[in-house]
Amino acid sequence: MTKTALLIIDMINDFNFDAGEALAEHTMKIIDPILQLKKNFNERDLPVIYINDHYNLWQADFEKIIDFCTNEKSEEIIKKISPEKNKDYFLIKPKHSAFYGTALNTLLQQLNVDTLILTGIAGNICVLFTANDAYMREYNLMIPEDCIASNNDEDNKYALTMMKNVLSAETKPVKELGL
Repeated sequence: MTKTALLIIDMINDFNFDAGEALAEHTMKIIDPILQLKKNFNERDLPVIYINDHYNLWQADFEKIIDFCTNEKSEEIIKKISPEKNKDYFLIKPKHSAFYGTALNTLLQQLNVDTLILTGIAGNICVLFTANDAYMREYNLMIPEDCIASNNDEDNKYALTMMKNVLSAETKPVKELGL
């Protein structure tokens, strides 16, 4: 029997960096498919785990991170995708992979998870590095192509190709994954 967890990576973001505006635009396109997945997971009582950069706050307090990240570029995204208190898990990460320097692997073991659905940004960095670390830990991977975004489409397609061909991830659109 497989147990699946939904990971939502770096969606609480200030987009204040080179190419941040482009990434914010691409991020808007993936919110609805991620929210549909989240709704399905909530209805089936399956874990939803947010993993986010810490922005030098170093507290796994999503409300503080939301306050810090909210600005003109990010406000609409954050309003739609924010974690729900007492419902979603929320972890902070110090680097690109959701596994590096976090309690994610321990949490997944406690929850008896063997399959991960990775969503979020940036597909060619943090999602890709997380997928790599998950693969090395022998998790089954699904990365819906309409649930990750990168600074540009070319980088996103390349990351999806790598995750499919090298990490054995299923990368179809969310509707085709039967989730």
